[in-house]
Amino acid sequence: MRKKVVAFVPLKFHSQRLANKNILPLAGKPMCWYIFSQLIKCDYIDEIIAYCSDESIKKYIPDSITFLQRPANLDGDSVLGEQIYREFINTVDADIYILAHATSPLISYKSIENSLKKVLFEHYDSAFSVKEAKTFVWYNKKPINYSPEKVVRTQDLESVYLETSAFFVFEKEVFTKYNRRIGFSPYMCVLNNMEAVDIDTYEDYRLAEYYAENL
Repeated sequence: MRKKVVAFVPLKFHSQRLANKNILPLAGKPMCWYIFSQLIKCDYIDEIIAYCSDESIKKYIPDSITFLQRPANLDGDSVLGEQIYREFINTVDADIYILAHATSPLISYKSIENSLKKVLFEHYDSAFSVKEAKTFVWYNKKPINYSPEKVVRTQDLESVYLETSAFFVFEKEVFTKYNRRIGFSPYMCVLNNMEAVDIDTYEDYRLAEYYAENL
């Protein structure tokens, strides 16, 4: 029997850095509409859920999406993501969850579907989206991917991978047993620059506008 797959998108109207960012207009559609439009195209997903405390979000999302009202106390600025995920997982049972975010509106369904298939049909217990960087990287005042005594060409550098918030695919036990959204044998889905746009600031929003209007 095939495993049950549920995708969910946590949403709220209030946001600190960019007001109402989940519903800002983007090329004629509210921002949150985009992630749902891609999830709908994915094979193997049994249900897609908008997880929001305010049911008025329903007017901003496609009709085929399930709305699930979450506790309003999970809208606070100090609430951690894991608190929201735990509440959802305790409410909706599945074998595999896809956590996706509206603030990555340019993600392609192909990236999500390919990652889901890795978890469903291969040895991976989770998958997540990353952006590859070939550049000179320092952490805690130390270089981590090159030696200052021997500076190589940029194209010869070892890549580093930046975790994006676009999506996470994980088996239920990864979260319920280990409190992780990335497991112990994860697949990293490398996004292109457009897909990797994550909207936190007004400048991010303007970049997403440019991409969305010039696709």
